[in-house]
Amino acid sequence: MGYAKERGKLEKLQSKVNGIDIFNEKNLAILVDSHEKYSHTVRILKNKEPETFIHLYENELQEVKEGRKSVKESDSDESRQANFEVYKNAIVVALEKTIAATHESV
Repeated sequence: MGYAKERGKLEKLQSKVNGIDIFNEKNLAILVDSHEKYSHTVRILKNKEPETFIHLYENELQEVKEGRKSVKESDSDESRQANFEVYKNAIVVALEKTIAATHESV
């Protein structure tokens, strides 16, 4: 089963997220939007082929959610920047693993 459409969406998100470095409201909005799009896409993949994508849905998506929560709960600029980087890296790792899984399941 091919996943070119979903992989294309994920690769587009990956290029968008890779260009973000510092915390500000605009960059946070980009990460939140990317998180939501990733969540939607990984859910589609999980429903199509659960045995391949369920671990990404359960584990990687949870890491991304926790990263977002930690940014929201940050109380200083330093911790917000650090948690923002954790959130961004969680999204990047999730995207990379999901893209790799779409290549492997072809």
